Parts: sequence; structure tokens; C-alpha cells
Amino acid sequence: MERPAQRSLFSDDPSPPRTEAVVVAPLAARMRPRSLDEFVGQRELVGPGGVLRQLLERGPLPSMILWGPPGCGKTTLALLLAELAGSAVVSLSAVDSGVAELRAARRDAMRHRAAGRSTVLFVDELHRWSKAQQDAVLPHVESGLLTLIGATTENPGFEVIAPLRSRVRLFHLWPLEDADLRRIVERALSDDRGLGAGVVLDEAAETLLLRWAGGDARSALMLLDLAASATEPDADGTRRISLEVIERVAQRPILDHDRAGANHYDVISALIKSTRGSDPDAAVFWLARALEAGEDPLFVARRLVILAAEDIGLAEPQALPLAVATYQATHVLGWPECYLPLCEATLFLALAPKSNSALVAYQAAKRDLEQHPAVSVPLHLRNAVTALDRAEGHGQGYRYAHDFPGGVAPQVHLPEERIGAVYYEGSAQGAEATLVERAARLRRQLMGADSK
Repeated sequence: MERPAQRSLFSDDPSPPRTEAVVVAPLAARMRPRSLDEFVGQRELVGPGGVLRQLLERGPLPSMILWGPPGCGKTTLALLLAELAGSAVVSLSAVDSGVAELRAARRDAMRHRAAGRSTVLFVDELHRWSKAQQDAVLPHVESGLLTLIGATTENPGFEVIAPLRSRVRLFHLWPLEDADLRRIVERALSDDRGLGAGVVLDEAAETLLLRWAGGDARSALMLLDLAASATEPDADGTRRISLEVIERVAQRPILDHDRAGANHYDVISALIKSTRGSDPDAAVFWLARALEAGEDPLFVARRLVILAAEDIGLAEPQALPLAVATYQATHVLGWPECYLPLCEATLFLALAPKSNSALVAYQAAKRDLEQHPAVSVPLHLRNAVTALDRAEGHGQGYRYAHDFPGGVAPQVHLPEERIGAVYYEGSAQGAEATLVERAARLRRQLMGADSK
């Protein structure tokens, strides 16, 4: 019995037709606004009478930097402005572009200019461009060959060189309000470009989605898209997104944070100012905000050591040793257990009496030194090591403190030019109140006015 002939892998027979995968753009990309009227949020910039609307109407469009958190509309707004201005657009990502791409953009712009058209150079993540790259774009922005629109999540004052900042307009965009996010979500649920009319979002689910989005439209739409995909349709074909579905697909909100960016400094600033302000609840909140977002615990511990010395000081002498011990404990324990000593120290420092007398005293002495840089150490305080030292009077007349009652010898320790100067004022807070009284008594004894 003959075996049936096998089809050769190299047969001329036609192969079965291939099924091409259909690539569907993410919901956030599909719902990108097509006009300024569709743009949601940033009303002071693009709403009626907004400054960007006015600039667009009066033309030509100036170079600018759009600065704001993720998902607030920077890229969308930049591309809309370029399109409405009738400009050609060259888009670059600062992450993977350099001087070579900038040269290519310059050549494109020269061709566009020859054809009577302006060119907008859109640079996403502008803060990631090096100083050399930012320098390279300067002459083209200044000449008007390129209209630069940069988008950045970082404070331009830190990340953009001063010459470039002086040649552009800076516009600060803010996280979207819940009302704005709600409009965006509802549009995605009803618009044909979005999920269509077959998806319903429960009220409780919407509330949680908006809260976890944190003013970020992209995050809100991504979460909505995931939830819709994870929801089985009812008998009538409707997918009803519940609170449980949102919790399941989101798991937990991702806190926006960058260890080297503006958000890093803002959160730490809030922690320090809340602790300095003796608000233990706010201090613990900002501590948790920093640590849960991925901040380096040792950085937080170092800041607490500085705060203990700068803002508490002698009002609670145990603050600095506790802060140093907290730093050591954080180093030994690591994350996540180190949150316990960090929280304990934060609460102690927030509740402690406050005094910045060490800071004030040092700065006062420093100011005096700037005004009297040539002061000399009094002869009686100088070290008399050699015969020449003694011949020049070093150490002569020095009074040994322990030879006097109370261990205080009436003598001058400041340079002649600054005799009587007072740098340490102290405060009446906590343990320092006693020190202030002692300082006043010691000054009298040193001047020979009080023998007690």
C-alpha cells in the first residue's frame, strides 16, 4: 500500500493565506484632541482669551517650553499649535536624538523656508538634552529658522541652560482637575474613536479611576482601556466596569517621582517644612509619599540629620543624636524595614521644640568675618610652642579657666575689633531656655561684671 505523497516544504503549491494582525492604537492616542476646542484643561493658556490662543491668532508662533507633569497635555498642545500655525513639524525625542538629528532638522527647515513655510522643532523630554545639544539649537532659534517647542516634566530653571531660556517663552501646565479628567473619560466612552457606546463605567469605579490617575489623562485612559478589556459583556453585550475591576487591573496607584527631578525636591521640601512647622501628621504624610514613591531612604535620613541641627538644635539636645542614630539604622536595615526608625525620628523632630540659634549664630559670625577679614587672634590666646613665640608674647596673660571660681576666667576671647559682639541669642524653647540664661550670666563673668 502506497503512502500518500507528502507535500514538500518547497512545493510550488500556494500556501494558506496569512492572517495579518490588526494593530490598534492605544486609547490615549486615539482620543488625542484634533483642535483647541477639543483640548481639555489648561484653560488659562488655551481657553477663550488664553495666552496661547492669542499668540496663535496674532502670529507668528514664538519658541516656547511647555513644562508640566506627565499626562497634562504638553505633546498634544505642541502638535496642535504647530498644525494650526501651518508649520511643518520635525519631532525629536531628547532621549535618543543628538546633534546629527538637529543638523537634519536644520536642513529640513531650510527646504521648508525656501518653499515659504515655517518649521516647528518639537523636542520631547527637552531636559534630557545635554548642554552641548541645547547650545547647538540656539542660533537656529535666534535666527527664526526653527521655532522650538520643548516639552519637559522638569523645572526649566534647573534643566535648561540660561541662554536658551532667554530665547523662549515658558508656560507652566498643571495636573488636570477631576472635572477635566471626567470629561476626557466620558468622551472616550461615547466617541467612536474611543470605546464606543457599549462600555459603561460605574460611578464608584469612575471615582477611583480619577483618584488614581492623579491629574494624568494618559494614565486615566490607559486604566480605562485595561478595565474595558478585562470586563466580560452582559447578555445585551454591554461591558459594565465595576469598582472591583478597576482595583484589579490597577492594583495600586503609581506615585509620580524622580529622584533627580523637581518632584524629588518638592516632596522633600514639604517633608522638611512640615517637620520644622511642628506638624507631625503632615510630616508623616510627606515621609510616606517620598518613601512609597521610591525615594532613597538614606537621602531622607540625611535631611533629617540636617533638620535636627538647623531647626531644633539646643532646644532639644537629643534631636541630633537621634537623627544620627536613625541614619545608621536606615543604613543597617535597608528598605522596607527602615521606614520604622525614619517615622519615629520624623515624629520626634516634628514634636520637638524648635530653635535655629546655631544657624543664626554662625551666620552672624560669618557676616562679621566678611566685614573684618583681617582680624588677629589675641596674643594671650595664641599657642606658645617655641622660644620665638614666647618672645613675641604668645600666651602671655592667659588666664587658665579652671583656676577661677565656676571655671570661668574674666578675660576677652574675641579679637580686639569685635569685643562685646554677641552672636548667640538662643531661644526660650525647650531646654535652650536654661542655656540662654546661662549665656547671659557667663558674658557678665567674662567681662568681670559678675563674679558668681
